[in-house]
Amino acid sequence: MKAITTIICYLLAISGFSFISNPPQKKLTLIFHHQLGNEELVLGNTFKNILGENITIQRLKYYVSNFSVTDEKGKKIILPVQYFLVDESDSLSKKITFNIPDISINTIHFLLGVDSIKNVSGVQTGALDPLKGMFWTWNTGYIMAKLEGESESSASAGHRFTYHIGGFRNGMNTVKKIELAVQNQGKQIREIHISADINHWFKNKSEIRIAEIPVCHSPGTLAMKIADNYSNMFSINSIR
Repeated sequence: MKAITTIICYLLAISGFSFISNPPQKKLTLIFHHQLGNEELVLGNTFKNILGENITIQRLKYYVSNFSVTDEKGKKIILPVQYFLVDESDSLSKKITFNIPDISINTIHFLLGVDSIKNVSGVQTGALDPLKGMFWTWNTGYIMAKLEGESESSASAGHRFTYHIGGFRNGMNTVKKIELAVQNQGKQIREIHISADINHWFKNKSEIRIAEIPVCHSPGTLAMKIADNYSNMFSINSIR
């Protein structure tokens, strides 16, 4: 039997076939950049948002998870399930690196938020640790995205505006599927720079004026409207 196996392997070798148990891998780094329109977001600086309201953003956080990529032939490669908390105040959190098959990337997919399984799986660790300040209770689950700051337009105490967007159950699900096309033109991509325009929190499918709505802290219709808005904030800035 051993002799037969050896002969088969020899014949395959001289015929140009080879066995590859582990396909070649490469590192892919996603780098998130935050802005308002054409201006780079700097926490504590005052900007005018797309609706003309002056805003000073003090906190921006959101979860990204369940990444996959599609090659030029449409084959989808699902990456190991991981959860990341992107935090504007932590530059390291805005860089995410994966080991992926060495393929030409056509599309990148991910969830903006935390899937329902993790919302009901008890106390988590790492990026999902409740100490990160992004968890309500087992019933309402994780805050998928958080935006906080001050605006003279807000009638709340201290002119604060606070949007804590969550909800994972049917009828109030704020988890969003994101798909970004990569124009690689045959390049060997090592970095994908993704821009997130915070103006989309305030205007996209709906208009969210701080003067009228300075607070959202619970799942429901308003949270879903804001999530529908900000799910459109991503675009690919550059590839390298």
